[in-house]
Amino acid sequence: MEIGIDSFASAMYGDHNTLSSVDAMEQLLQRIELADQAGLNVFGIGEHHKKEFLDSATAVILSAAAARTKRIRLSSAVSVLSAADPVRVYQNFATLDLISKGRAEIVVGRGSSIEAYPLFGFNLNDYDELFKEKLDLLLQIRDNEFVTWSGKFRPSINNLPVYPRALQEKLPIWLGVGGTPESFIRAGSLGLPLMVAVIGGQTHRFRPLVDLYREAGKAAGYLPEELQVGLHSPGFAASTTAKAIEEYYPGYAELWTKLGLERGWPPVTRAKFDGLIDDQGVLIVGDPERIADKILRHSESLGGISRFTFQMDNAGLTHTQLMNAIELIGAKVIPLISKG
Repeated sequence: MEIGIDSFASAMYGDHNTLSSVDAMEQLLQRIELADQAGLNVFGIGEHHKKEFLDSATAVILSAAAARTKRIRLSSAVSVLSAADPVRVYQNFATLDLISKGRAEIVVGRGSSIEAYPLFGFNLNDYDELFKEKLDLLLQIRDNEFVTWSGKFRPSINNLPVYPRALQEKLPIWLGVGGTPESFIRAGSLGLPLMVAVIGGQTHRFRPLVDLYREAGKAAGYLPEELQVGLHSPGFAASTTAKAIEEYYPGYAELWTKLGLERGWPPVTRAKFDGLIDDQGVLIVGDPERIADKILRHSESLGGISRFTFQMDNAGLTHTQLMNAIELIGAKVIPLISKG
């Protein structure tokens, strides 16, 4: 199983933040460097267009990271394809693939944050139709040097080449999904690897949706080994579980209570948090042994996963705490999972 980290390039550490955007970006690149050195398999950068995040130009950040790393795979997490031009998305990540010597990946999705749609002039009423059309174009570009294509939301392309071409013969494109059955079926029907973002509740409840993915893939003629499943969840590692909870909970409660005001969720309580860090809950918080056991348990409950990525940097954690967590994941969590 591959283990990695996803980041939204947070520019803030709590209410009393004095960190400049320049320093926040430098610290993020240092964390990606450390993840590479510590033996993590992948580092993903999200896409938002908000003041508190610095990840609006994902491929630019990943290209800077590519020049400072040697082995780790570099991915979006996710690219909001519905509000983007698939030609430019491919060109950006093909360029990243050349800079990184074949380590680029794309995770595409419709986006749970919707600020990109009005910013780039798209109608939220076209949320799903936009994604379907643009995914079709992106896959055609990925698979063909010369492209002929027509659609509703973008001018047609008539036998035109798209350059540069990625170093990898087939640039990996994952489909990032939340809880919509149609999205799981779409990924399976296309034979695309699936990245499931589970950010609340109990992970095992997603098993019926993952089964839909595998059934759709089988019906479309794909082999079981071609249908990869990844899991993205919030988490944090420390030397002891008590220490991990002490450092993680305050920032987590603050962030998710704030998000709840925007999205209609109830405030975070300690009782609710304790439920999320128990054996079935989504949060992967604890010492290395607890974390490894829980990731393996989640993998079993979903019928086997090939990748797990932590979302760590949106809970008011300091750069030092995040660096320590990365070191623990590389030195202890990954070996434990390999043995398991």
